[in-house]
Amino acid sequence: MLSQLEHLSRSTDGRYATDADLQFIADYVLSYELRLRTYTKLREREATIVQDVKGRIDTLHPQLFIRGNEDFTSKWQQDTIRVIRYTAIAMLLNDREALQEKFLFWFQTIMKAFKVQESCNITYQVMQEVVKKHFTPSEASLLCPILELNRNLLGQTPKIRS
Repeated sequence: MLSQLEHLSRSTDGRYATDADLQFIADYVLSYELRLRTYTKLREREATIVQDVKGRIDTLHPQLFIRGNEDFTSKWQQDTIRVIRYTAIAMLLNDREALQEKFLFWFQTIMKAFKVQESCNITYQVMQEVVKKHFTPSEASLLCPILELNRNLLGQTPKIRS
């Protein structure tokens, strides 16, 4: 929403906005109640969702957070909570662009540096399944595209050049 407002401000410099230019505001107003309800529900269920995702990952990939003798579960949990909170605000404000530019591109660099793209890919894939269990279909439809964006950006494996 904020990115769209900024774009509107730039694109209408010296002219009135058209109805088409303003449509995103009307769409946002119509979806605000659902967005707020989803945001509140996510805030209240954050710990349960993270726990459910971890449990599902432990079942499917029991060694995912183990490297050598070190267990990275607590670091995974801390990072996952951080991403969920950024996801929540992006969903509330309907602003995936800002999420990408202000958080995901930066965090992607860190995930690549630590070579944990596989765990990111699995985490946000599983999280979409878990979200669909905790949220109504309309609520999940607001969150899952952002979780997929997270998976695509954070779970990318480096391309090998030949």
